[in-house]
Amino acid sequence: MPKFFVTNKYINNNEIIIKGEDINHIKNVLRKKIGDSITICNTDISTDYLCEIIKFEEEAIKCNILKELESNTESNIKVTILQGLPKADKMEWIIQKAVELGACDITPLEMRRCVVKLTDKDKTKKLQRWQKIAEVASKQSGRNRIPKINEINSIQNICNLCHEYDIVIVAYENEKENKLKYELEKLKTRQTQDLKIAILIGPEGGIDNSEIELLKENGAKIVTLGNRILRTETVALSVLSIIMYELEVF
Repeated sequence: MPKFFVTNKYINNNEIIIKGEDINHIKNVLRKKIGDSITICNTDISTDYLCEIIKFEEEAIKCNILKELESNTESNIKVTILQGLPKADKMEWIIQKAVELGACDITPLEMRRCVVKLTDKDKTKKLQRWQKIAEVASKQSGRNRIPKINEINSIQNICNLCHEYDIVIVAYENEKENKLKYELEKLKTRQTQDLKIAILIGPEGGIDNSEIELLKENGAKIVTLGNRILRTETVALSVLSIIMYELEVF
């Protein structure tokens, strides 16, 4: 059953109001009628409800909460994707799949070797589109929250935030010794509940040596993913999948 998202402001006691694009989907795609049931998630508290449609209005659908549903689709670890801006629609693909795989949030990065150069106007439009992609992916995968697409940032600013994570993992093709599994084995010795992990991936041109040195100075862990060179849109999804497999508690 499709899931629809609301926040606290659309919930009053036992009643939930749905507005926006979901109205058309419920009425004209799913062809729901008064008395039919739908699942609604309050993303402010990551809670699902089974609801009954009680009234259709021109710009709203009113529902009654029948019961709270047991749902545990969010990970016990919080993984942030720090993605160097790639070309074309690759960022959209990365966001969609990272959300499906359980990423907590995603930060696009402007890096030395990024081919893409966005104006402030372009950034605003891109962020709005990327956030919508994250929302749709959250619904599709049955998540209880919509991961945030953060403002486009820089390596310098990210280095200032490294201390906020339990570990910042940087996938780098020129690293030969330190393997991802070594760093994950260290994390397994700790309490994994609420671990905050950041994965930093360069754009198509890779990460500049000066950026690697800056990240090292601020405590980031530089790792190799093996002998093969992966495309930028493959790296985040590969590392995220491995981390979830190794550390996530179901």
